[in-house]
Amino acid sequence: MEKRIQIDVSEPLAYKAMYTLGNYVRQSQLSDIHKELINIRVSQLNGCAFCINMHTKDALENGETQQRIFLLDAWQETDIFTEEEKVILQITEEVTMIHNKGLTTKTYQKAIENFDEKYVSQIIMAIININAWNRIAISTHKPIDQ
Repeated sequence: MEKRIQIDVSEPLAYKAMYTLGNYVRQSQLSDIHKELINIRVSQLNGCAFCINMHTKDALENGETQQRIFLLDAWQETDIFTEEEKVILQITEEVTMIHNKGLTTKTYQKAIENFDEKYVSQIIMAIININAWNRIAISTHKPIDQ
């Protein structure tokens, strides 16, 4: 891959602002597993190799199983995820693929049935956060840590 600018070097204030949002997500009430399911699924949808690599490692360190990570791309076709996780994954897909329909009323209602407003807000902010990081990593050809 061609070498491209590194925003953390050329625009450190912008990078610092991104880290602030990331710190908010890390300190939120979202469980570590919920955070990593969001991070991996968004990164799969966006095709961000750097973030998929990083977050699958993080998920394993946080107790996620390999089987669930392997099946994440086909989560709707398995019963290995809880109903709450399925709602989170549906929100994740609808917010990430916002050009389709955005967050539908049906999915929003399921979210409110399963979580309080604060948790739903934190889910949405976590999705926004990783989408932004994906766009930075993909646009700048961020190399994968091996």
